Amino acid sequence: MDWVTAIRKEAQTSSILRTDELARKYGIIPAAVTQALARQERRELVEHVSNKIYYNWLALDGSTRDLVNVLRENAYVSLESGLREYGISTQSPRTLTCVTTERPKEFKARTITISYRSISPRLYWGFVRKTTRYGGYLIAEPEKAILDWIYLSIQNGTTPALDELDFSGVDRLKLLNYARRFPQSTYLHVLPALTESTGVVESLGARAGAGD
Repeated sequence: MDWVTAIRKEAQTSSILRTDELARKYGIIPAAVTQALARQERRELVEHVSNKIYYNWLALDGSTRDLVNVLRENAYVSLESGLREYGISTQSPRTLTCVTTERPKEFKARTITISYRSISPRLYWGFVRKTTRYGGYLIAEPEKAILDWIYLSIQNGTTPALDELDFSGVDRLKLLNYARRFPQSTYLHVLPALTESTGVVESLGARAGAGD
């Protein structure tokens, strides 16, 4: 079987290769598919990412973010990768960072690294779907990416430096409302950045008066 032709054909419809699906499609035992893809990986045509899952580099219009919700169904891009996506941070993480309600794990391949941090199901919200050539993935809204980053940094025992972030494109009122749904430590940490906006200060005062 000509595997180069086969994976090139697969690249027309998907950037993800699954050994079990290929075995059924071509009538080959899964072990033989795994061996064949291992040979193609040495040629750098595909990349083994996880059990039964390969990324197809012949899918030239593909995106490694197609893997985000394949490796973890209940997950979305956030944290450092989310902050970089929206220009909130200028840092370019080498790892694609995500949060998930499932088991946390880092998937590290030859050139692809995707890290999943665990988050409570009650904080699993505030994301949107983005489409790619072959599918799509979930990504946090800008305000949620900030709060996820603060929350998990505090959980990890570090103090997130908000002065390194650019809030110019952030909806501060939305950030405030979202922050109220997080633990108090996260809310209090983001509050100084929020109160730099006059409109948010007035909103805070109004809410405080309503609660008296």
